[in-house]
Amino acid sequence: MTLGTRNNNAYMELLKTFPPRPITSHEEFIATQKVIDSLIDKEDELTSDEQDYLNILGTLVYEYEEKHVEIPDIYGIDFIKALLLDLNLSAKDLIPIFKTESHVSDVLNGKIDLTVKDISKLADFFKISPAAFVKK
Repeated sequence: MTLGTRNNNAYMELLKTFPPRPITSHEEFIATQKVIDSLIDKEDELTSDEQDYLNILGTLVYEYEEKHVEIPDIYGIDFIKALLLDLNLSAKDLIPIFKTESHVSDVLNGKIDLTVKDISKLADFFKISPAAFVKK
């Protein structure tokens, strides 16, 4: 094989193992996601064939999710809680923003509304746009 050319045999084997098709049911979605997970979980670096195959499966999952999966629009306190959970952080990690543990607790329990200054600090802390904390 010459540098820069692809090994069509390896790619064809991937296609034979799990032929990519448009996803039409939840069961097909789960099966496709399992193949994606197995590729992502590989300890070795993905070959270019595996990466191409992964991209195709990812596109199929994206198209299915766009049509069939409703993603709730979360913002404000719910968004902060989701970020904490997602990033494996605790409320105590927000003390530098809100100064005291009790203030963090009051914010997360909805007793105190977020201020513009709070949102700005949260955006810096999580490295995301401040708009992510505001209802759309």
